Amino acid sequence: MVENRRQRLQALLAADRAANPASVVSLTCGRCVVELSVTGAGATVLAEIPAGRGNGDGRQSRGLVHATNTVSAGLEDLQLTVGEGPCLDAFATGGPVLVADLAAEVARWPAFTPAACELGAAAVFSFPLQVGVARLGSLDLYRDKVGPLTRVELADALILTDLATQGVVDDLNGHSVEDVSWLADPHVQVHQAAGMVQVQLNSNTEVALMRLRGYAFTHDVPLAEVAQQVVERSLRFTDNEDGNHAQRGRGPRDAH
Repeated sequence: MVENRRQRLQALLAADRAANPASVVSLTCGRCVVELSVTGAGATVLAEIPAGRGNGDGRQSRGLVHATNTVSAGLEDLQLTVGEGPCLDAFATGGPVLVADLAAEVARWPAFTPAACELGAAAVFSFPLQVGVARLGSLDLYRDKVGPLTRVELADALILTDLATQGVVDDLNGHSVEDVSWLADPHVQVHQAAGMVQVQLNSNTEVALMRLRGYAFTHDVPLAEVAQQVVERSLRFTDNEDGNHAQRGRGPRDAH
């Protein structure tokens, strides 16, 4: 039964690819919307960079592979901004995170839940992309109405997650999982900005990311936009006796 469903979904993806030569991951996300009665889908590559490598602090490297609509992309960006949500939980635990009524999960994700509901998500479902014990990221689905996945939809979601995982492996094509520089995604710039803020504050990477997230959340600005401002040197973080602050500077756009 499961094998028949897998063959059916593989055949549908093959037909999708014949009509549209896009990546397997993006086509799988699109197929999720059709087969699982969800409103949107996104796939994200994540990697834990151990302490002692890079800047010396353990952190996550992350890049968005594909999102079917702006809300899906916004939900992924929101989780990176606030540092919590179903995507991160699925990656951390290695198991699916199934939330049929997101509004009831405020205690679980106090920063993510209200903002996600405001974006238009009423239910969220995240599945880890993994090969054996190696986790590569997550496949994230949302609905704009409250309600669980049916048993058949859940079975298909697990199959599609497996197919998306293979697509991510193919897309990596020799790249290290920790290297997301190959992804055409603004999240990559977040880590560059974190390194700059780390120097500005003489702190570790974790503190720098917290400051970036806090600024984005407080000013209701996408984290990627804050990162771009830091990289362009139009925004700089400083310390003083009253606490941490951010100040505007002259960046390339201000030069004459």
